[in-house]
Amino acid sequence: MYHDEATQIINMHMSKCSNLNQPQLNFNSSAKTRPSPNSTTPTSLQKTQNPNPDRWLGGPSRSSKTSPTAPRPDPSSPNQTRTQDRHLHAPTRRRSPAARHPDPRRRHRSARHQRREQVMEAMHAPVYFERYDVHGDLKRVPSEVIESIRKNKVCLKGGLKTPVGGGVSSLNVQLRKELDLYASLVNCFNLPGLPTRHENVDIVVIRENTEGEYSGLEHEVVPGVVESLKVITKFCSERIAKYAFEYAYLNNRKKVTAVHKANIMKLADGLFLESCREIATKYPSIKYNEIIVDNCCMQLVSKPEQFDVMVTPNLYGNLVANTAAGIAGGTGVMPGGNVGADHAVFEQGASAGNVGNEKLWEQKKANPVALLLSSAMMLRHLQFPSFADRLETAVKRVISEGKYRTKDLGGVSTTQEVVDAVIANLD
Repeated sequence: MYHDEATQIINMHMSKCSNLNQPQLNFNSSAKTRPSPNSTTPTSLQKTQNPNPDRWLGGPSRSSKTSPTAPRPDPSSPNQTRTQDRHLHAPTRRRSPAARHPDPRRRHRSARHQRREQVMEAMHAPVYFERYDVHGDLKRVPSEVIESIRKNKVCLKGGLKTPVGGGVSSLNVQLRKELDLYASLVNCFNLPGLPTRHENVDIVVIRENTEGEYSGLEHEVVPGVVESLKVITKFCSERIAKYAFEYAYLNNRKKVTAVHKANIMKLADGLFLESCREIATKYPSIKYNEIIVDNCCMQLVSKPEQFDVMVTPNLYGNLVANTAAGIAGGTGVMPGGNVGADHAVFEQGASAGNVGNEKLWEQKKANPVALLLSSAMMLRHLQFPSFADRLETAVKRVISEGKYRTKDLGGVSTTQEVVDAVIANLD
């Protein structure tokens, strides 16, 4: 989905049926849960104790599996059923709600997120939204937005453009650090009916989100000489590696590839590789390999089908995810999520070339697919898989039919026309 510098965050409170022994995922501020017409969902938000603090979304609960150090079943075995992780359920703690943020100076921003609400309303999804307006040239994320996300635990946001140069730091990076959203997950896959150069692309890029070149440690040593520090720690490297392998295991993925530049940055990227290797030994059923980042980019554009799950440091992950998205159909259709132990923020998975396009919002032709699929990802994270499946299936039908597509996908449809088509295809 295309965005300018403004973004809308909507916080949602959602409650589950009272007989579910799962922790509820609350989102940013005081949104309320609306029960589905055909369900017994209580209207009050109930937060239960987490019986398993290591439980992940994105597959069967770990309570039904052996410990990470025990022998794992072989994903390639005919008896193993692969979950549809392309639904983009990320391995995060089970909780409930989400959030979004629009720009008060950009009325189309609010309107576009209202279209997301139109879809939720059409599905009778048991969620309410709480909105905050934010724009990319602010010096800091407003405190009320942070508090809202802390309270509700989940956020659905649009793109925030970071000004190039100058003294304004990225609000996206601030949000990730403030909430310790240590893992970015982008699933790049072929959509039926959308022609691409390569078939059978189904890549999950898992990126460390809190350190590396994005640490923001820069200073001018003397006039004309700037020093920028890349920070890599064993703790964060092991944490993202475990996330990647756990995701692969829970979704019956066969291989994890670590992307690095340890031939040049021998200490920093060397530590990252060392951590990945240690974690890999605990998952013997999953194949592990490594690839230098420049070779990775070449292999992505020539034989992308060879990749499965990719785990990367911060900067490399940004490059790899946007490259993979371009190969699989474009950044306008790739959803994503940023997750931590207690919070999750869902947004367009890759944004290269999208953020800051003024003409698209003036013409009302921004592609809503990525944010709609991110909404499905969020619903699954909130333990509403049936709603997530309905939304995702409707989006795929619209793409497959080819009648309603925005300009970036070779069509002439407006944002609202695509959303209306999705609503019409809801089962």
